[in-house]
Order: sequence, then C-alpha cells, then structure tokens
Amino acid sequence: MNRIPEPEQTPSGPAYEGRLLDRPDDEVVDQGAGFDLRTMVGRRGLLGLVGLGAGATILAACTPQSEAAVTTTPSPTASATPTASASAASFATEEIPQETNGPYPADGTANVNVLERSGMLRSDIRSSLDGGATADGVPLTFTFTLSDLANGNAAYAGAAVYIWHCDAQGLYSMYSDAIVNETYLRGIQVADAQGRVTFTTIVPGCYRGRWTHIHFEVYPDAASATNVSNQIATSQVAFPKDMLDAVYRDSAYSGSTENLADLGSIDNDNVFSDGYALEMASFVGDASTGYVGTLAVAVDATTSAAVSSPGGPRS
Repeated sequence: MNRIPEPEQTPSGPAYEGRLLDRPDDEVVDQGAGFDLRTMVGRRGLLGLVGLGAGATILAACTPQSEAAVTTTPSPTASATPTASASAASFATEEIPQETNGPYPADGTANVNVLERSGMLRSDIRSSLDGGATADGVPLTFTFTLSDLANGNAAYAGAAVYIWHCDAQGLYSMYSDAIVNETYLRGIQVADAQGRVTFTTIVPGCYRGRWTHIHFEVYPDAASATNVSNQIATSQVAFPKDMLDAVYRDSAYSGSTENLADLGSIDNDNVFSDGYALEMASFVGDASTGYVGTLAVAVDATTSAAVSSPGGPRS
C-alpha cells in the first residue's frame, strides 16, 4: 500500500518539503492544484507524490504536449491528428458563449468541489483520482486552443481549463448514484505557450433531454482553478450528429441512440438552441479506433463570467 506523505511541523505551521500547506487541517494529498504545481518544481516533492498517482499527471499537465503524451496513456489512433502548432489562424475571433455549468459541475457550486483534490492536474481523465473505476467508451483525444481577446487575441499561455462530462451511460461521477464515489471524466490542464490543452477521455453518452456535450471552465491559471467563483468563462463543446450516430452503435452506449433521436436535432437542445457555431468542435477518426477533436476558444481575461445554474441533485 502507498504511504500517505506526512507533513512536517514548523514554527509557521505544517509543511511538506519546505512548502507550507494551503489547508493545514487536510492531508498532503488534499492540498489542491496550486500546491501540486509548487510541489512539482522540486524533484523530491514530485517523487513524494508519485506513489499516489499525482506526480505523473502533474508532470504531464505542466510539460509541452509532445512530452506529456509520453507520460500518460497513449492517445487513440485516428485517421488524422491536430496540427503540431497553433497559429493566429487557428484562434477563434469571437468570445466563446457563456453556458450553464450545471447541474453536475463539482466546481464548488452547492458545496461539491473536486477542484481542490490533488491529482486533478492531469491529461488522462478516464480513471478516478483514487484508483477507482475507469470509464469505458470510444476513445477521444480533445484539444482546446485558447486565445485572449483582451491581449490582442494572442495565445492564452498559462490559463487552466477544467472539463467534465458524463460517461457512456449518461451518468456523472460524484452525483449519479451508481458512480457517486467515482471522480472520473473530470480534470484540469494548463495551456502551453501556444494556448493548447489536451485531454484523453471518451466520447460522452447522450442522456434524455440534452444533446451530447462536454462542459468546460477557463481559469486565469492553475492556482485559481479551485473554485467556480474564479472562472472567467464557462461553456460547452457540441458534437456533430454523424459522429454520434457512429459512436452510439457501440454497446457501451446503450440508450444514447434513442435519447439523441428523441431530441430530434441539436437545434432543439435547451443550451445550443440559440446557436452553437462557436461551440461545435471538429473531429477526425472513427468509432472503432477513436477520435481526435479540436475547438478554438477565445476568452476575455479581463471579464468575470457569471455562474448561470446551481448544481443539481444526484440522479
């Protein structure tokens, strides 16, 4: 069994490898993303957390994407891959629409918060933080390319993105009764010099009443990605119907085909019905080998986005 690191008692309070704990009453592994980043700087600190699975994920989050791929689970094979470098042409020129973060964000809304957990800085979000279950489904590697309209629409290096979505059965970890003790399909990444963050996940299922989507929040940096009150943009990723029709033939997605058909069209969705041009991602690949998706997201770093929906009850 991996041993939980013990804090050191100093005149200024509990510390780990010389760094005062952000939350003195909690264990070292529950200090949050900001403490993870500071710990990662020292080799001793990084190795101290490797046994708990945090070291590799933090390293992947804070290295260039080409290096991160080596330290995480390999991405699915697809018929094409995103371009190797971001350019001005790859940036969105309009601010991403603000969408609801509810009902299952676990971002501090309604006192449910996974963002404070160590290990949330990770690129592969398919497994729970504590070594619990791994979500099954068609593999998806997804890249956001961030730009800041308040800075001449330049690459938003250093910004943090938190994403979350349902599993193949349309259930949300931490909320749905069947997986309330899981934390999978949730994670944070920090943008590289070209404004890119990449996650390894699965294609979400479709539950009744909503078009298939991924939720995401943008934060100024990793240190602020601990509570929804610090986010500067909250939106959702939309998926094209032809891709979903292919994916939902997979037995892992039982019920998704019917739920998508009941909705009829993305235009009937209660979030995307007012427009989704800036939220519709591009995908390459197939349902047998997996997909690679991309979305350019422009934000205004000087604004503070309002939270438009509270967290909902467990389903």
